[in-house]
Amino acid sequence: MKDLSVVVSLFNEAESLPELVEGISSVATGMGISYEIIMVNDGSTDNSWNVITSLAEKYNQIRAIRFRRNYGKSAALYCGFEAAEGEVVITMDADLQDDPNEIPVLYAMIRQDGYDLVSGWKKKRLDNTFTKNIPSKIYNATARKVTGLKLHDMNCGLKAYRNEVVKNIEVYGEMHRYIPYLAKSAGFTNIGEKVVQHHVRKFGKSKFGLNRFVNGYLDLLSLWFLQQFGKKPMHLFGVMGSVTFLIGAIITIIIIVQKLMAQSAGLRYRAVTDQPLFYIALVALIVGMQLFLTGFVAELLSRSRSDRNSYQIRQRIR
Repeated sequence: MKDLSVVVSLFNEAESLPELVEGISSVATGMGISYEIIMVNDGSTDNSWNVITSLAEKYNQIRAIRFRRNYGKSAALYCGFEAAEGEVVITMDADLQDDPNEIPVLYAMIRQDGYDLVSGWKKKRLDNTFTKNIPSKIYNATARKVTGLKLHDMNCGLKAYRNEVVKNIEVYGEMHRYIPYLAKSAGFTNIGEKVVQHHVRKFGKSKFGLNRFVNGYLDLLSLWFLQQFGKKPMHLFGVMGSVTFLIGAIITIIIIVQKLMAQSAGLRYRAVTDQPLFYIALVALIVGMQLFLTGFVAELLSRSRSDRNSYQIRQRIR
């Protein structure tokens, strides 16, 4: 097993790769540790793969994976984590905005300080203020509120992990933004943060637009819901359905009682179907039943999952 794995996911970053690999190799060699650089080419359409092939001939530490098409950063990290053999795993972006000189401190925080995961914090960003900084602050504030993790830059590409962490979390869809939350949900709660240096992009342009903040918000809601109710959907839908159905039933009883009292007193009473409350009660009864049945079906699906009894076991004795 190696001491360090550096996982780099990339898409059309041919110009940046030689300088990035040289920087990582220089720093890791100076640390006197065994290391590997895992480069995941996420369906690049430029010369990235040829550059990686040339670099692999020069640096024996390079391992590379090439996708047939662009699957996204989460898929690239998933395959990189699966291949990683280092006791410490560090992820970096390929655009030279992450500084390889941060590696020694991040490595020490995992090996010596005992952190499960350390997330970088680009405290002083050099991006466009309007399109990057302000939306990023809003996004991170929301993420802190929902996840309970006091991280200032949850989506920072520069992170360090114990090997056990990356082997026990599943990064899919676009959940790379919330890896610290995935780790926390898997039981790895010793999560730290380090201020890291941010550099201006030298080559090409960013692959992410403003739509990532909308997608990120929706992914955060999905992830929160799955973590809270993924294995107990009836606890949410059953309660909501029961309460809604009960409200409809109470309104129906009130309408019936009012009509019977009016009839017994010989008073004129408006037809039930002419009253707005009747339709409110009807909708509540139908919606309540649908919510309850949704929870029931979701519970059946949850109980039939192959990983329903998959738990994170930290230690065993004998």
